Amino acid sequence: MISPLRIATRKSQLAMWQAAHVATLLRQAHSGLEVELVPIVTQGDRIQDRPLAAIGGKGLFIKELELALEEQRADMAVHSMKDLPGDLPDGLVIAAVLERADPHDALIAANAARLDDLPRGARVGTSSLRRQAQLLAARPDLRIEPLRGNVDSRLRRFDAGELDAIVLACAGLIRLGLESRIAARINSRVCLPAVAQGVIGIECRGSDQRVLQLLSVLEDTATRIAMDAERAFARRLGGSCQSPIAAHARLEGDALLLDGLVAEPDGSRLLRDCQSGSAGHPAALGALLAERMLAAGAGPLLERLRAG
Repeated sequence: MISPLRIATRKSQLAMWQAAHVATLLRQAHSGLEVELVPIVTQGDRIQDRPLAAIGGKGLFIKELELALEEQRADMAVHSMKDLPGDLPDGLVIAAVLERADPHDALIAANAARLDDLPRGARVGTSSLRRQAQLLAARPDLRIEPLRGNVDSRLRRFDAGELDAIVLACAGLIRLGLESRIAARINSRVCLPAVAQGVIGIECRGSDQRVLQLLSVLEDTATRIAMDAERAFARRLGGSCQSPIAAHARLEGDALLLDGLVAEPDGSRLLRDCQSGSAGHPAALGALLAERMLAAGAGPLLERLRAG
């Protein structure tokens, strides 16, 4: 008898939705396939009172899931790819990525249809240094307030009047059926998205041929190409939670266009550039743009931030 496929996932509402979505797609693609979820509480979920940058970054949402793969307590793990560090542990691979959802950031505000509509000195909740830097560059008067927790808890703080606005990913809100909460999709010229924002990736052991084959039908090629360019860009820069780095790639025919950004957390300096190239070499394109930005001064900025 073939054992059910076990999907490791965080216990947050959004993570569980994403894992259940992957399970549904697998069952639809493979008749009779049994799939079960293995919910895991990660270190990042346990520590909610400190910024991610202060406790080790987004990798804290991932390590326990990857350990479950390595110890064969799960056959695959479902991730928001924007949470995944640039380098995977030996023996693990991203076997498939789903078609990308809306990569933009969402402004949630009661009486504002765009960022410029927020009152002077408005309290805006986000714990993303990337968002903070770009919001302050556009509106230096804003008061950025730390905001951790799952989507529901963040929305509760806004609804309770603690904040005038919050910024979340459009993709997560849409997946949870909360698209109506979006007051505005923030244009990427104002707030360039996080690397791989809106992408669901499925990680497994590289040696597990059965799982690799089952997952292959879920792969979205266009999303993989864009993601590979963005992740190569961040990897060459040494990106982490302490580094306000953003990137967004898009396909136009056979060409790939990549926008990248490195910023001071206080928004006082934004380094932004773009590069186009062949869709056949996305990682090379990402590395090339990173080299250009390092030459333009991104290196010392990032080094200072890493030194803390």
